[in-house]
Amino acid sequence: MSNFLAFPLEVIPYVIITLIVAFTCHEFAHAYVAYKFGDPTAERQGRLTLNPLAHLDPFGTLLIFIAGFGWARPVPVNRYFFKRPRLAGVLVSVAGPLSNLVLAFLGTAISFILAATNMLSAIPENYGNSMLQFFDLFVSLNVMLFIFNLLPFPPLDGYRIIEDLSPANVRAKLTQYESYGMIIFLILVITPLDRYIIHPIFDVGGTAVMNLFYFLLSPIIG
Repeated sequence: MSNFLAFPLEVIPYVIITLIVAFTCHEFAHAYVAYKFGDPTAERQGRLTLNPLAHLDPFGTLLIFIAGFGWARPVPVNRYFFKRPRLAGVLVSVAGPLSNLVLAFLGTAISFILAATNMLSAIPENYGNSMLQFFDLFVSLNVMLFIFNLLPFPPLDGYRIIEDLSPANVRAKLTQYESYGMIIFLILVITPLDRYIIHPIFDVGGTAVMNLFYFLLSPIIG
């Protein structure tokens, strides 16, 4: 069975905990920013909450165990409630990936602190190693979700950002061909093409994000 999974069986509990936190914070961030800009749609549908059951998508969650990446249920947004639809739309879309970036940074900071203060020496070695393994997975998955959701394919946040930044005539054409973009996206993520297109993006982007974290944390922690 483990041959069909993207993660070893022994770390599956860490993956589940991480996904619950990451997906919940991601969708809550979308809902919260939309609500602050005047859109009550998500709040009325019970999505302005940190309850994971309101946000998890069965297929998107399952895919992350098999392919290594996935998604939660998209938060409904009605841009007609926004006074400045394009600005609000971009900020709502950015909020989700940004929440994963913040979670990854916090996980990295905790790992740095544990290593710098030698706090793990006070607990049994196997628990210390498990804790470090959890935070390593927590950080890597949240970085992956940050990058993945910024890819310019529908229905991801990166596509919504491009859509809101585009002129009206371009946005109309994007909407016209959106279904084809979704098909291309699914082909890229569920076929071997992901090894040549998606994974290299993760490798380069993940390295850049971690280098930024180390740059920010090193002067503070030493």
